[in-house]
Order: sequence, then structure tokens, then C-alpha cells
Amino acid sequence: MDSTRIRSVEGIPLKIPFAKSFTMAAPHQATRNEVEVYLVRITTDDGVVGIGETQAWRRQGSSETLHGLHAKLQSMAAPALVGRSVLDIAPVMHALSEQLSGGLYLQAAVGDALYDAKARTLGLSVAQMLGGRCRDHIDVGIALGITGDAKAMIDAAERAVEQGYRHLRIKIGIDARKDLLGLQALRAHFDDRVVLRADANGSMRYGDALRLLRQLEPLDLDIVEQPLAAWDLEGMAALAAAVRIPLSADEAISDTHSLVDVASRRAARVIQTKSAKNGGIHSIAKLWTLAGALGIDIFPGNHPSTSLNVAAVAQLAASWPQPLLAGDFQTGLVDMLADDIVQVPVRVEGGRVHVPEGHGMGVALDEDKVRRYRVDVQ
Repeated sequence: MDSTRIRSVEGIPLKIPFAKSFTMAAPHQATRNEVEVYLVRITTDDGVVGIGETQAWRRQGSSETLHGLHAKLQSMAAPALVGRSVLDIAPVMHALSEQLSGGLYLQAAVGDALYDAKARTLGLSVAQMLGGRCRDHIDVGIALGITGDAKAMIDAAERAVEQGYRHLRIKIGIDARKDLLGLQALRAHFDDRVVLRADANGSMRYGDALRLLRQLEPLDLDIVEQPLAAWDLEGMAALAAAVRIPLSADEAISDTHSLVDVASRRAARVIQTKSAKNGGIHSIAKLWTLAGALGIDIFPGNHPSTSLNVAAVAQLAASWPQPLLAGDFQTGLVDMLADDIVQVPVRVEGGRVHVPEGHGMGVALDEDKVRRYRVDVQ
């Protein structure tokens, strides 16, 4: 009997409160007080457990809910997984992708759970299983929320710099005048001590974006992320040709097909991946490989998530031999979530995420916390 075969698949829906309310740059976005997290726990016949995380984020091309993720896991994914070996990730994920017709958010949790279980079965970390550990820590930046108040932005940025961050991503897109004044104030205050970048969450129209980005050019931003809607690749390409600031695609990137579309139009010089949005380690590794071949820079990101998801991105990044931009995939741990669900949280110090040691993802669930935040979606 093959002891690596999957004996059970469990879905665990959670609601974890934010430390403070959270509003995105895109207009008409309701303020959020919690993040809806969905865990998938896979157990093999010999008792090895692998866990993956996704979120019901309901943005960036996803309308997923906790109820929907749970229903699809129980009715479609779990029956296809039970009895399969955790060693056979490629055929299992290929079959799951076809069955879910994409369904990247659920694939992220299932795939990462498979990687966790396989690495633990082999007595390796996920980074080692992916080819070897190229780095022990990953440089990261931090996102600063919209305040409309230059002094408040400077105060928040000072706190981030005191914590060791040198890459500050500023949310823009609601009030262009305040965006410009805020970024000018930050550049004047910090001079070249920090790297400034901006993120509009796809909220701007072409003319407004062109006007603002031309005004921002003297401030030497290293990225403006997704200034236009995800569908407007023609506008992104025209904007990329009209301004010197490199554009990053986030909402416009889902799978390899969308990346090819962005690259062929020269609509962005950078892509941001997020574990849930882009299907977890299995799919993101393909995006990174393709981006590297196309000469497109990689910004590792995440929806607000727990240490489990942060560890998954850290393991992939640790195995990546090429340069990575200082993304902010750890944001949920440092200034957004009010609590975590693992026994030992991923360590974030001095503007760096330290890659967890140990087998698999290198983290273990705190079952008391899981019970505290678990919700019923039946």
C-alpha cells in the first residue's frame, strides 16, 4: 500500500479581524474589518499533514466566497484528490485545473497543501524540494494606506523606516491632487533614503493617470502599479510608452495567458503575483519563469494573509535564483491582521522576511486559534 496517498481533505473557513479597518484605492470599495481565509488540510495514509491557504477576496477577477470555496472543495476537488499520491503534484494539479475551469483561488490552497505534504514526506523544506535554497531572507517593502494628509503619511512612513523598511508603496487613485502632494512631501522629507512606489488598484482613467504620472516623474518612483483597469491593456501600453516610470501589472495578471498578453503589448515592465489570485506555488512558479524569460521584473505580493501564506511565498522566493523586487507579501503580518493562526509566526525584521526553517512550509497551525476564528459555512 502506498502510504503517500491522500486519505482525507478538509476545508477550514476562517474570519480573522484586521487590526484596523482597511479600504482599497479602487472606488466603491467597502471598508473591510476582517479577512476571510480558507485553509485546505490534506492528510496522507501515513499521517503526514499538509496545509495551504487562500482568501475569499472578491476582487481582482474573483467573486469567491467562503461558502463557494468550501462547496467546490467538497463536491469537486476532494473527490479528485482522495487516493492520489501527494508526490504526483503535476498530474493532480493539471486534473484539478481542468475540473475547476481555472478556479485559481481554490487551486492555491490545494496546491500549497500538496507541496507542504510532499516536502514533509520527503523530509525537506518546500524551498529545497523546489530546487534548493538560494537565500535565507527576502527583502520586502510595505504599503501605506490612503490618508489624504501629508503629515500623517510622513509619520506613517517614518515608523516604517524605523522598522527597517526602505521600499514604501503609497496607495493612490481617489484624489490626484492629494496623491501628488503626499508623494511630493514624502520625497522632500526622505530625499533618496527610501524607494517610493505607488499603487492605484486599477482605479484611474487613462487621461487622469497620464496627467498624474507625468507630474510624478521628477519624484523618481520605481513602480506605479496597475494605474488602469485590468481590461485596459491598450491603455496600459499607451501609458507605459508615454511615461518614464515603470508600470506594474497586478489585477491584469492571472495566468500565463494573461502574462503573455501583457508582455506582447508591452503594457508593463513588472508583474505582481499574489498567492491566492495566481493559484499558489504551482502556478506562480510558471509565471515567474515566464516573466524571467521575457525580461519582466517580479514583485512578490499577497492579499492580507496569515503566516501560512507568507511562508508559502517565502519558500518559493527562497528557491528563486534570479533577482526579485522588494515586494510586500508580508503586509498581513506587520500592520493589518489582528492575530495569526500558527504556533510560531514568520519572522519579519529589519525590512526582511526570514524564511522559516524545518520541513514543508516551516510553520504549524495553532489549533486553538483555528477554532477561535473558524466559521460555519454549511
